[in-house]
Amino acid sequence: MRGPAQGPQAIRVEVRLASGYLGTMRITGGEFRSRKLQAPRGAATRPTQDRVREALFSILSSRGIFHDGPARALDLYAGTGALGLEALSRGAGHVVLVEKARDALRAIQENVAALGVGGRVTTLGITCDKALADPSRLGGPFELVFLDPPYAELASALELLARVVPVLAPLATVVLEHSSSDKPGEVAGLNLEDTRVYGDTAVSLYAFEGEPSTQS
Repeated sequence: MRGPAQGPQAIRVEVRLASGYLGTMRITGGEFRSRKLQAPRGAATRPTQDRVREALFSILSSRGIFHDGPARALDLYAGTGALGLEALSRGAGHVVLVEKARDALRAIQENVAALGVGGRVTTLGITCDKALADPSRLGGPFELVFLDPPYAELASALELLARVVPVLAPLATVVLEHSSSDKPGEVAGLNLEDTRVYGDTAVSLYAFEGEPSTQS
């Protein structure tokens, strides 16, 4: 079960992060620990830094996300698929990756093939907006959802958050990555429980306390 809510807070953690990123990252823990992940070079895709991802999953694990059986995860703005694949490595049973950029989709395909997890991954090469317009194609409900939008699109991502609520399982956790210079917004149906800051990156955790999803 997820640990008790501590209320919204911002904890600044001093982490030195490299500017930009290389074409290779790694899974930080679990079944595929230290396995490499490919990422397209350039500014179009901004993967979550390994150290931020490691810190995030340490928090999720401490909240019992993976303790009650194989969680189902949804990774919106999936990019390279790093967050969703890390969730698989940590114990998630299945992950749905939503990403529209062709270069990122190729990286996702390479990473899924390299890890040999094709049977545990569904990839949708469409926008997040289109994915949520037809929730049946997502195959929820989900115990864990990631949103890692371009930092300039935080307002749109917060609107999208409200549309995620119908595909959530009871006690689901939603993770929003955003610039540390921006404050996470309140979202109807979700409780903002925590915000952690890592350099110029912030990670906000929302909890869903509502009724079970009707999605199948």
